[in-house]
Formats: sequence, structure tokens, C-alpha cells
Amino acid sequence: MMKNKNELSEEQKRILINKGTEPPFSGKYNLHFEDGVYKCAGCDEPLFESDMKFESNCGWPSFDESITGKISYKKDRSLGMIRTEILCANCGGHLGHIFDDGPTDTGQRYCVNSLSLQFKKDDEN
Repeated sequence: MMKNKNELSEEQKRILINKGTEPPFSGKYNLHFEDGVYKCAGCDEPLFESDMKFESNCGWPSFDESITGKISYKKDRSLGMIRTEILCANCGGHLGHIFDDGPTDTGQRYCVNSLSLQFKKDDEN
């Protein structure tokens, strides 16, 4: 279940609930490479481990895989194209999209809005 809407910023609501997109190269996790876990900003569910993240130069945080069972996928026909939307499997919050153009062995690029994430360092309780 998603957090109370009062706990989310207006920008987080625009992304997570209304399926918005933050401007490229604007997100705080775009060039963030600390050890830890990226969680859903909507419900605190762990989504990606830091070793799944890579620099894609696309302007958004990119991951080559997700924690098993934590992401759901939906066909997105908006903006005159067909893409695959990625959502938090726990709360349904919009995270971004997945593409088959990743440079790692998985061939995948989970392109995620920083505003849909929160980060917890490995050494934090």
C-alpha cells in the first residue's frame, strides 16, 4: 500500500501516482553510486540493489535488473509509442520504463525517476 499522500511531495505524487517524468539529468540518484538499496518512495519496498545500477548517460538512474518479484510491468502506449512501464509491485507506484538496450549481460535498462526512489546505505539500520 502506498504511503499517505500527505507524506509525498507534490513532485513525488506527479511521478508515482500520475505517471509523470522528471527532467533528464535533474534527479538526485542519476549519478549516485553508494552501496545500499534503492526503495520505492511510495511504500519503502526494496526495488534495486546498488550493484544493479550503472551509468547509462540517459539522464535517469539506470539499473540492469531488479530485486526478484519487486517490479510489475505494463504496456504503455502513451506519447505515440509502445514502451513497457515499470511499477512497484507492492504499491503500484510508477517508477519509469524498461528498455532492451542495456550494456550489461542482462541487456536491460530499467530507466527510473529519482523522485520515485529513496536510498538506504548498507550501514544504516
